[in-house]
Formats: sequence, structure tokens, C-alpha cells
Amino acid sequence: MAFVGLSGGAFSGREQAREICAWRSADAAVLARSAGARAHTRRAQVVMGMGNSFGRLFRISTWGESHGSGVGVTVDGVPPRMKLTREDIQMELDRRRPGQSRIVTPRNEPDAAEILSGVVDDVTMGTPIAILVRNKDQRSQDYDTNAVSYRPSHADATYDAKYGIRSVAGGGRSSARETIGRVAGGAIARRLLSEYSGVEIVGYVQRVGDVEASPVDHDKVTQSDVESNIVRAPDAASAERMIAKVDEIRKTGNSIGGVVEVVVRNVPAGLGSPVFDKLEADLAKACMSLPASKGFEVGSGFAGTFLTGLEHNDPFYIDDDGRTRTVSNRSGGIQGGISNGENIILRVAFKPTSTIGKLQKTVTREGHESELRGKGRHDPCVLPRAVPMRKRAEPSGAQAQGQFGNPCGLVAGASDVARKEFHVKLTSRTWMAKPPEPSEAPARATR
Repeated sequence: MAFVGLSGGAFSGREQAREICAWRSADAAVLARSAGARAHTRRAQVVMGMGNSFGRLFRISTWGESHGSGVGVTVDGVPPRMKLTREDIQMELDRRRPGQSRIVTPRNEPDAAEILSGVVDDVTMGTPIAILVRNKDQRSQDYDTNAVSYRPSHADATYDAKYGIRSVAGGGRSSARETIGRVAGGAIARRLLSEYSGVEIVGYVQRVGDVEASPVDHDKVTQSDVESNIVRAPDAASAERMIAKVDEIRKTGNSIGGVVEVVVRNVPAGLGSPVFDKLEADLAKACMSLPASKGFEVGSGFAGTFLTGLEHNDPFYIDDDGRTRTVSNRSGGIQGGISNGENIILRVAFKPTSTIGKLQKTVTREGHESELRGKGRHDPCVLPRAVPMRKRAEPSGAQAQGQFGNPCGLVAGASDVARKEFHVKLTSRTWMAKPPEPSEAPARATR
């Protein structure tokens, strides 16, 4: 095939390679001059709006803004002929929706899910599932000052630096309202994991500020324990102290952070892959992409650094069914980036909500120093609604291997791993079953 160069002549082979190099050199020179001319600007020039999808075989893509017409998710990779009702999704959305109690944002949204595609007569078709939740209670006028001044520690300034434009009202994509799509997608992933592997996921508030919950039995804690109070802590005494702490902070116009812990039970051994596709790496990405998340731990986490190797190691033993188990679980159910069949234990740290009713120093979009007092309706503590988001993050992360409210990362990640490595035929806790006796071993082929 002839190649037409800059001179208009046709040529091929070595001449073609030289001509391509000349093009690249010319392009580089133009880009260098352009970069020099724009060196005084404060905004990056590569501004594609990427990063709205998570997962591979099981993939969620969220969309919509906090004060737009609605928010939602497109879920791809769901197998056909799986039972899925609107109520399966709505139940989880109800747990993360605003206006549930005095310690969360008073924004009054029904968060009613509409399944637009991929499900017919409550059965999945194997095609992409689109879910829409319409916004009903926006108050965009509360954000008029944000068009001029940046909220400290919010995404206002960085969105402006990257895109040169942002959704002022409600924070747009940086709002926690984006997590509606994660929770809906995670609900589907959780259904898949439960149906094919019996996986159970329980998330709860482990700490609010300096108020910590009593130690939890990871084998016995239930969803009903968590839902028995408005702060979603698993024991009543700790919950009362946490609620009092949030109330104290809320009345001053301030906010407070804390830690959410998630337990995943009946996890099959073998989820995850070495090096870059480690299970905890995918889970960390799912959880750390949630709004306000600032830290992630598996098992002993940072506390494990205070132990010696002998103290930290989980000794093995053979249980009554001939399975290899661990006496302790400081590994948090993951070793070498691969699940070992024990409970997966995760913790995510959430910072205090950025938008507060306190006067703070800031700057305007034009670069002038100013002061700002946050307006609008915001969570004094994100943790009660972060529990359902984190729980949805786990199913998504586990599905994706292979985002506030529910561990979406583990669900999506686990589902992806499940489909890729086990072809959606998972059996729980079968790791390293007792090897067959010599008499049961298959005969070796002879030549």
C-alpha cells in the first residue's frame, strides 16, 4: 500500500518510517510551543471525563449530578435468568437515602429506583441493566456563594483546576449522591454472590470520632443488630454514645468523621490474583473512591505493624471436615492477594463532612482571599449512610475482580472474580479440602 508523505509523493518502507518520524518531531515542536504559550495557566490541558466505571466482567458505570434531573447506573456483566426485583434494589437505596434521622442530611428524597432495561418480569436478560433515580428535592439557591468561593477541603477548587467548569449546585459528580448508582449496582452484585455462593455481608459503624464500638463477633453480628439504631452501630450502648457525639457536633454547625467496618462471610477461597489484581487492591480502589474516604485496612491493618511476625501470623489447622483453616484471622481473610476462605474484614476511614456551618477562610475563583460559611443540607456525620455504601462497595469489588452505604467494591469485585475464575459456580469455604487417600488417587497413566 502506498503512503503519501508531507511532500505529496508516494513511498513505502524505510522512507515511510522516516516520514512518520518527521511528523512526530513536528508535532512535538508544536506541542512544546503551545505548552510554553500556556505555561501561565493554572489548569491542566488533558481534561477527558474518565473514571466513571468500575470492574471488568461485572462492570458498573455511574452517571448524573446531585442537582440534575437524576442519577443512576448502568450494570454490565449480569448473567441471564437470575431473579431480580425492583425491591431488591430499593431496599438498599432506602438504607442510604437522606432524611432518615436527625443525624443525617435532612434533604427529603424518595430515591425511587426505575429499572429501564435488562430485566423483564423480574428476571435478568443478560443485557446491560440501567437504573435511574430521579432527583426531587434540590435547593440550588443554597449554593449561590459557591459559584464564587471554594469550599475548604471540598472538590470545588480541584474540579475547576482540571475542567475549568463545574456543577456548582450540590457539587455535581463530587456529591455523595453519586453513590446511589454504586448502591444499586452493588445490590445486583450482592444478589449474584448470595445466589451462587451464599456470601453474607454485614457493615456497621465501628467508630465515631473518639467513641468506639465494643468488640464485635464477626461470625455472629447480623444486619438486624446494625439496623436497630440510627447510627448503625452493632451494640446499643456504643450506639447511644455515638449518637450523643454526633448531636453535640451537629448543634455547633460542625461535622465529625469515623470508621466503618465490614465483615464478609462464606467467601470462597481463590478470589483475586497475584501482583496488580490482588483482591484487597480491587477492594481498596472501590472503597477509596467513595466520597470522604481517607483510609483503608484489611484484617489487622495498621495495628499489625506493632506486632512481631510470630504474633501476627495466623496458624493453620485442619477442621472436622478436613479443610485447612486458620486459628486467628489477622490476615482479614486475604493472603497473597487471594481469599483464603475465612471472613474478610475491612475498615474504611471517613473524614468529617467538608461543608459546615462554620465561618472559614477561603479564596474566590478569581484568586481573592475571602471567607465562607457553608449553606445547604449536609450530613454532620457521613457514617450512618456510608454503611450501605461500603457494603455495596464490597460486592462490587469482589465482582469486579476477575462506592456511601453498602460495600459496593467487594460486591462488584467478588462478582467479577466469581464470573471470571469460577464461571459463576462458586462453592463456599472449600479451600484445600483434605487430599484423597492413596487408594482413592487416580491411577497414573503408563506408557
